[in-house]
Amino acid sequence: MDFLYAAFVSIRSFFEAGGDVLWGVLFVTIVMWMFIIERFWYFRIVFPGQVDAVREIWEAREDQQSWYARRVRRQLVSEVASEAMEWVPAIKTLIAVLPLLGLLGTVTGMVQVFDVMALNGTGNARLMAGGVSAATIPTMSGMVAALSGIYFGAFFEKKARKEVERVEDVLRHY
Repeated sequence: MDFLYAAFVSIRSFFEAGGDVLWGVLFVTIVMWMFIIERFWYFRIVFPGQVDAVREIWEAREDQQSWYARRVRRQLVSEVASEAMEWVPAIKTLIAVLPLLGLLGTVTGMVQVFDVMALNGTGNARLMAGGVSAATIPTMSGMVAALSGIYFGAFFEKKARKEVERVEDVLRHY
């Protein structure tokens, strides 16, 4: 129980030192990871059933060679591609937003430093250190959070392309 209390105190002091911008970084990071987890779930659970459904629709068609049949095939592949890429742009956008939120924290922290300097002069290093801390912690947090998701943004984009090509191949054989 003491371990949980110590962890809570450490996290609380980290957020107090980093300023209010850290809450924004935390929120955006949670949303980004929700999208990442959803994409894992989609490709693992939903996508195989979607491929089977598209294959059944295509196999049920009598005409698979005409111009109209090729357009139906293109539409089926397009629907699969659209769903496979559904949250990938959002993940990539949030990855880009996180460092910017960190920079916002840098600016607000530096404003705190300049406020201390304006009120107390440059002689009180202890008061200025709080602003410097509030300037560096959000920057680091935004960068670390973005780095935690950057691999998955590229991974899901590549996975979606690869799976759509696989669906095209599956429908081409019939």
